[in-house]
Amino acid sequence: MTTRPLSPLTMLLSRHTRRREFILALGGVAVAWPLAARAQQPSMPVIGFLGGSSLADRRPLLTAFRQALTEAGFVEGQNVAIEYRWAEGQYDHLPVLAAELVRRRVDLLVAGDGPSALAAKAATTMIPIVFNTGIDPVQVGLVTSLNRPGGNLTGVNMIAGPLPAKQLGLLHDLVPAAGTIAVLINPNNANAERDAVIVQDAARAVGVQILVARAVAESDFENVFAILARERAGALLINSDVFFTSRRDQIIALAARHALPLMSSWREFPVAGALISYGPSISAAYRQIALYTGKILKGAKPADLPVVQPTAFELVINLKTAKMLRINVPLHLQQLADEVIE
Repeated sequence: MTTRPLSPLTMLLSRHTRRREFILALGGVAVAWPLAARAQQPSMPVIGFLGGSSLADRRPLLTAFRQALTEAGFVEGQNVAIEYRWAEGQYDHLPVLAAELVRRRVDLLVAGDGPSALAAKAATTMIPIVFNTGIDPVQVGLVTSLNRPGGNLTGVNMIAGPLPAKQLGLLHDLVPAAGTIAVLINPNNANAERDAVIVQDAARAVGVQILVARAVAESDFENVFAILARERAGALLINSDVFFTSRRDQIIALAARHALPLMSSWREFPVAGALISYGPSISAAYRQIALYTGKILKGAKPADLPVVQPTAFELVINLKTAKMLRINVPLHLQQLADEVIE
């Protein structure tokens, strides 16, 4: 059989077809490579942030949290995402909010306060949890010990030692004539009754009567201050509680109306007009939980990270409020203060 030679036109068309197929094949590879590269990139980790307060109340603290998280190598919106849930002071909402974050399959839970930590622990035993709490984490079962937390939780324990007793002593120094000092507690707080007992024991040593008042909702505050006025309380100590902190403006306004010296654990109170605060820095605690968050996202286990306790405490005095209340703040207290508001 004789093969006829290809014409020049046929040969040209054949070469053109093969060249076109080759280019299309290269184009397919060029398209496939980026898709494969994207598929191989790790997904962005997601942090679930649970708070018993509100975004507005915690906004300055979140700034400290994000700054420390950036120092740990994680920038929100770039290589980490954060989903927030806020209970607005309603602790009974926390279990539902914690369950939402667990269903979202976040990589890590951050609990910004004690009630949130308890809700997070009840919601999962698998997802790592970093907490900031003002309740004893061992006593309430968050961890087995401070040095060896065990399980899936670690974080910061804000209240170390007999802080309420120290606060009572400072308040008594400022208002020595007060025969009765009131303590406001939230019965829904796991530490509340224990702290009230600590204050009562300390009060006996200085010859002061303690009046324990209780509030669980905003509507309770007016009645509480009416009782304090009727019982002639000479000063008020606010027990550490995220609900009270989130409602500090209302509490401080009522204290001013009744000319009642007010003390808290947190600097945010005298900054807003209360007389005095003594306690650890919440901003420093939020920085610490951010650093722990970064470590865990990089592979560390909560069980291997000891619970951090504060070593420094801030004394803040508002001299403007002291003048309004006609209280003479001793010079030695002013010199001891970390911050004096004038």
